[in-house]
Amino acid sequence: MPERLTPETLAQRYPRLYHMAEAGSWASIQQHGLLSTTALLDLFEAPAEQRYSLEAQRRPESVPIHHPAHGTAWIRDNKPINETVLRRTLKGMTEEEFYLTLNSRVFFWVSIDRLDRLRNAPPYRNRRHDILELDTAALLKRHYQRVELCHLNSGAVHPAATYPRGAGTFAPIESYQYGERKLVSSEPVVEVTVSYAVPDVRDFVISVTAR
Repeated sequence: MPERLTPETLAQRYPRLYHMAEAGSWASIQQHGLLSTTALLDLFEAPAEQRYSLEAQRRPESVPIHHPAHGTAWIRDNKPINETVLRRTLKGMTEEEFYLTLNSRVFFWVSIDRLDRLRNAPPYRNRRHDILELDTAALLKRHYQRVELCHLNSGAVHPAATYPRGAGTFAPIESYQYGERKLVSSEPVVEVTVSYAVPDVRDFVISVTAR
């Protein structure tokens, strides 16, 4: 692999992407697309007082939201974020900005191992989910200009974490430090993110599995 990535080399290295959604979400995803928390709150016309706590603060539990036309959707918790460690390691942005950055993105894992680690984590292991497998090349062909990559699990800040996160956590494909990441990690890319929403995600989905 080259030191710098292109959409083509990224798809060659990671031909499949994975996303874990709440069980029963696939019907809504087909209709509305795969939505970030921000996009979901827009669709559900969430009031401002509710939005701040869901978008700009840590969510200790998953939260259901309701809409007379769209029914009920669940917004996943941020339990893996230790806020004391986040304050110590956050660089170039405030905590509020960090949460807003996370919530404005749709996230995909580049490996089934990462997906399974999330699915088997204590908060989720006893719950059913819809697992989406996507064609990376097809997604990038249409949306690569809105794609940014991340070298870590951006939604998890563990008590022993010392590495910084914040303004430099996400980077466009062509400027992502792939060569440098290869030197220090067996997982030079961990997350592929798309800003706001993937409204046509059904065009790229290869399989949907309930487990």
